[in-house]
Amino acid sequence: MDLVPALEEPLKKVVGPATAKVMAEHLDLHTVGDLLHHYPRRYAERGELTRLAELPLDEHVTVVAQVASARILKFNGGRGQRLEVTITDGSGQVQLVFFGRGIHKPHKDLLPGTRAMFAGKVSVFNRKMQLAHPAYELLRAEGAEVGEAVGSWAGALLPIYPATAKLESWKIAKSVDMVLPSAQEAEDPLPPALRDGRGLIPLPEALLKIHRPHSKADIAAARDRLKWDEAFVLQVALARRRLADAQLPAVARRPKAGGLLDAFDAKLPFTLTEGQEKVSKEIFDDLATEHPMHRLLQGEVGSGKTMVALRAMLAVVDAGGQAAMLAPTEVLAQQHHRSIVEMMGELAEGGMLGGSEQATKVTLLTGSMGAAGRRQALLDLVTGEAGIVIGTHALIEDKVQFHDLGLVVVDEQHRFGVEQRDALRGKGKQPPHLLVMTATPIPRTVAMTVFGDLETSVLDQLPAGRSPIASHVVPAQDKPHFLARAWERVREEVENGHQAYVVCPRIGDDADEPADPKKAKKKAEEEATAEKRPPLAVLDVAEQLANGPLQGLKIEVLHGRMQPDDKDAVMRRFAAGETQVLVATTVIEVGVNVPNATAMVIMDADRFGVSQLHQLRGRVGRGSAPGLCLLVTDMPEASPARGRLGAVASTLDGFELSRIDLEQRREGDVLGQAQSGVRSSLRMLAVIEDEEVIAAAREEAVTVVADDPDLERLPALRTALDALLDAEREQYLDKG
Repeated sequence: MDLVPALEEPLKKVVGPATAKVMAEHLDLHTVGDLLHHYPRRYAERGELTRLAELPLDEHVTVVAQVASARILKFNGGRGQRLEVTITDGSGQVQLVFFGRGIHKPHKDLLPGTRAMFAGKVSVFNRKMQLAHPAYELLRAEGAEVGEAVGSWAGALLPIYPATAKLESWKIAKSVDMVLPSAQEAEDPLPPALRDGRGLIPLPEALLKIHRPHSKADIAAARDRLKWDEAFVLQVALARRRLADAQLPAVARRPKAGGLLDAFDAKLPFTLTEGQEKVSKEIFDDLATEHPMHRLLQGEVGSGKTMVALRAMLAVVDAGGQAAMLAPTEVLAQQHHRSIVEMMGELAEGGMLGGSEQATKVTLLTGSMGAAGRRQALLDLVTGEAGIVIGTHALIEDKVQFHDLGLVVVDEQHRFGVEQRDALRGKGKQPPHLLVMTATPIPRTVAMTVFGDLETSVLDQLPAGRSPIASHVVPAQDKPHFLARAWERVREEVENGHQAYVVCPRIGDDADEPADPKKAKKKAEEEATAEKRPPLAVLDVAEQLANGPLQGLKIEVLHGRMQPDDKDAVMRRFAAGETQVLVATTVIEVGVNVPNATAMVIMDADRFGVSQLHQLRGRVGRGSAPGLCLLVTDMPEASPARGRLGAVASTLDGFELSRIDLEQRREGDVLGQAQSGVRSSLRMLAVIEDEEVIAAAREEAVTVVADDPDLERLPALRTALDALLDAEREQYLDKG
């Protein structure tokens, strides 16, 4: 009979069905191996208390602290009672609150002087940090009476695991104890020569030391080893992909003199920046080779990426091929289409009266087009009438056939998985060249990990004519008069003939609320106890502004649940200057280009990521007048969220911000969930700090793959690689 390998054993057989169910649902852990790779987030020292002043708001935390005081308070005219416990680390304090019938046990357990681990979500109540109804585990004095709680952690270092409200860190620790013996059977993916050459400890030893370290040196040795596993396996996957890509044939596309590209360049009203020239040369050199180009073009919002991409597309059309540009949303596809047709003028009127003889046809193809328009677009593609097509994922559908697809340009790659690139690739007679554009500045290491199969070009100077943007944080709670002044500033911009955006985190027609009445009630209760209001909504804010501080101005709303035609109409009116203030969700984050818009107010700015704020801000200051971006927040001054907003306000350099962003969030979600596979495989590797490991792993991977492309001599590495690729594929399928 076939024995299941120890690490593939389902958790429910080892830790019991109830715990296994929570682990599967909340932590995505299903097998013994998954749990062994669920590493502690940090370690608390038994004798030391956690620094309470630095706790992050809104996150689930586990802390070791000492009870300073406890008292029962009555409310509701004496009908209700709550227990308030103050815990301390010697410097700061946090309040714990317990309600109702749940107060008797903690009142008995949490006597002043008691040390315990507490777990819960950090909120702010009456301007004080608090944990409502935290779970806790007492830490009894060592030696005197070692309770069962501490039995399994005899060491001085207590592992604190990434936990959830349903499963506290110490319960995870007990489950890890049950599976630790299986670590002996972990297969080591690193080639022995590499492991010895780099002085890395064997995998079973690393797993043991990461979960149950006796010293800080144990933790360091384990981390070094586990980082290498992640970096190396990922780099081997990328190296194999590059190797496979390099062997694909492609048609070399060299622009012909006196063609479309020359005609386009001749009518450009400005000269290209040095950066655009340099990057264009890299791209044209790639296009002229017999292997498909795979290039990532990074550039700040407004650095002229579209211009570079368009010139590459024109070169391919000159060489007899077609070029396709893929945008993540319909609004963006329509916008690219509009701006490219504008830039090309009569060169985009191929086959039409008044078109120039070098002209080609620029076709738009999106999912919501009418049948007749769609039929015509498909016909233009298959006959080759359309040299350039711009569309959404609709371009990847089976029905779409090209005459001779030579170049694919993908806008905002992180919304676009590897398999989708492959599907498009299959549309050419031979694999087309690929240019990926992103406005999210990506530090070199992330480019090496996430886009390791692409060569990178960077556009880092802004074209002439872009105006500086002043950014300020508006602390609405601490200084309400700042908010009033913010709306005055918006009015001033409008009075000077400009326009403004107001961005909110949610739409507010309640379809995004929990439909289940129980959940809604629970949510309302949570918000009431934490005094934390739901995020501001477009529809509410628009109404308040229209009846209040911006009364009399022409205000419209824009959000993702509107019909495409309505969205377009709103955007057109705003672009034409008919609307003065646009209240929107992040649908305007990418690609919306209205040079006359100079002010942007971002409500609840703390609810957006750093790079998202940077993208949003890039929508103003696109014309000759300076831009203004106001980041409105209710967060208290000392909170990490305020620090993040301060960072955004203090620099316009996207690369600098992306570093700050990464350091703050870790890379889990650097490029959105959609960058398939990568986030599921990085647990220990911190992309920014581990630059050396990644670069070294990349070199080692190239050597190994060149020497043994199918990894026949390294079966354990092959297994690890298959597991990584399976995870990628699954994530891709989930995305549909």
